[in-house]
Amino acid sequence: MKTRIIVCILAAIVCAGAMGKQKKVKQELWPDGTPIPAWFSDTTRVDISGLKRYVVTDYGVDGYSNEVQTARLQAVIDRCASEGGGVVVIPRGTFLSGSLFFKQGTHLKIEEGGELKGSDRIKHFPVVKTRMEGQTIDYFAALVNADGVDGFTITGPGTINGNGHNYWEEFWIRRKYNRNCTNLEALRPRNVYISNSKNVTVQDVKIINSPFWTNHLYRCENVRYLGCFIYAPTENITPVDPKRGAPSSDAIDLDVCKNVLVHGCYMHVNDDAVVLKGGKGTWADKDSTNGPNTNIIIEDCTYGKVHGCLTLGSESLHDRNVILRRINVKAATRVLWLKMRPDTPQHYEYVRVEDITGQCGSFLVVRPWTQFFKPEDREDMPLSQCNNISIRNIQMKTRIFFDVGRSDKYRLKDFSFENIDVQDEVKAFDTTLIENCTVSNVNIR
Repeated sequence: MKTRIIVCILAAIVCAGAMGKQKKVKQELWPDGTPIPAWFSDTTRVDISGLKRYVVTDYGVDGYSNEVQTARLQAVIDRCASEGGGVVVIPRGTFLSGSLFFKQGTHLKIEEGGELKGSDRIKHFPVVKTRMEGQTIDYFAALVNADGVDGFTITGPGTINGNGHNYWEEFWIRRKYNRNCTNLEALRPRNVYISNSKNVTVQDVKIINSPFWTNHLYRCENVRYLGCFIYAPTENITPVDPKRGAPSSDAIDLDVCKNVLVHGCYMHVNDDAVVLKGGKGTWADKDSTNGPNTNIIIEDCTYGKVHGCLTLGSESLHDRNVILRRINVKAATRVLWLKMRPDTPQHYEYVRVEDITGQCGSFLVVRPWTQFFKPEDREDMPLSQCNNISIRNIQMKTRIFFDVGRSDKYRLKDFSFENIDVQDEVKAFDTTLIENCTVSNVNIR
């Protein structure tokens, strides 16, 4: 009888424990109310230790040469692919290169003290059919390219260094003599371009000093950026004007992508940090090369200086289910920036920004964006819209928390502000600019 009682008590304890665990496990939801897959909770690093290693110095590549060694490095990648795949390893040393093209089954690892460094001559980056600024065009390939390479990984802890200084100086010289000089006219490569690929992981690597955008992903699905250090200088690149930094050095550009996790990264660049793109122009929604970004989470990141922590636009059509959470901001110009192009039909919906600390210039910015835009006549032009934008649990020092402008080119509706405690020099918080705006526990001081 005594034994039976003990067994019953133990069973009750186990059952209670199981019930307690069930209560703790709460299904996370996207802003639109649909479940967030477990994939987004997995920040386990990809293990490439079982792959065959192709250490580039074993194949005649010199880690201490000033020579541009693109052909030798590409030969290692090609050999790796032809022999069934593996990981191309950049060991300690500095390896100068132009565009490299990774193939299915190949991966890139840069070891401690290793640096893949881009050439500062644009001639080492071939012109290819690629994607830039919301267009599919002929433009310069990146330093690291992977197209249609499912399962592709880039791992650290070494460095991809774009060696952008000369490109930056040329850009600012052009701008000095031609204020209308566009980004594309400055002839600059990106650091990393990954396209048409699934199950991509970039982890624990330093990606710095890109001549143009630092990381650009186009039509990719299931992408993780884990523990990366992404940097470009924001000032002092030229003694002529110490205020100048690395132009257009966006940290991560997502262009028609689905299921993306950016976790535990540091970003400090002279432009926006995580940017959602997808197309631009009056007829952009009719172009099959354009498209939406869906299911994006940026979390547990630290921002140094950036223009915008999370920016939707300037070349963007439809963005849905986007979460920015648990970030610390050191000196951002803006936190959430919704760029509204009058010449492009845009729809930004179900965006949630939560648990943010630090300081910034403007926290929320919704304004028309007219840089280099080209309005055309279109009778059935859809009205752009931002809806279901949620901002909550914010503790920050700002110059202006609510930097929102009205326009007949777009509609703002269903915004919510909850648990906000901010210092605000301007104290401009006019919710009448938004249809159906809800406010709860907001302290702007």
